[in-house]
Amino acid sequence: MNLRGIVAVSGRPGLFKLIGQNKAGYILESLDAQKLKIVANIATTKLASLEDITIYGEDEELKLTDVLAQIGSAKGNVPDAKADNQALKQFFLDVAPGHDQEKVYVSDIKKILSWFHILKDLPLFTEAAPGTETESQKVEEKLETKPKATPKAKPANAKAPTAKSSAPAKKANMTSKKGV
Repeated sequence: MNLRGIVAVSGRPGLFKLIGQNKAGYILESLDAQKLKIVANIATTKLASLEDITIYGEDEELKLTDVLAQIGSAKGNVPDAKADNQALKQFFLDVAPGHDQEKVYVSDIKKILSWFHILKDLPLFTEAAPGTETESQKVEEKLETKPKATPKAKPANAKAPTAKSSAPAKKANMTSKKGV
């Protein structure tokens, strides 16, 4: 699952794709059908990358990407975020059995499920994340198939570098206008 560049914005519902940044703020595009583009102020807006979000766990924190993958494997019976609170808690206990039930609130579960319903139809949901084993294996295969270049022999009349050219350059002595 590739969630790189997908962010949640504080104070705004839904998810956004980070397109770029300018002086005024972050340029975001909503992931819903409207494809609304906004500029979020750098100073006042908080962005949370879905790739970096973790969920409180009993022993260790759970990555959101792992939980979303578990929800995706529970096809057919994924409840809507508007379902009964007990049903949501039970479902989340099934897909994330190691989460801390006291620290993870029903509102958090609803938010995660609403994010899942937004992301499930996007191609990036089934795409492998950059840096996974499959990509590194592909890179290794490409390196193995390429023939290695042989080092070129230096001509016999080539000169060795002199000490003068390999010495570090001297720093220029620059003083300010005040002479300090």
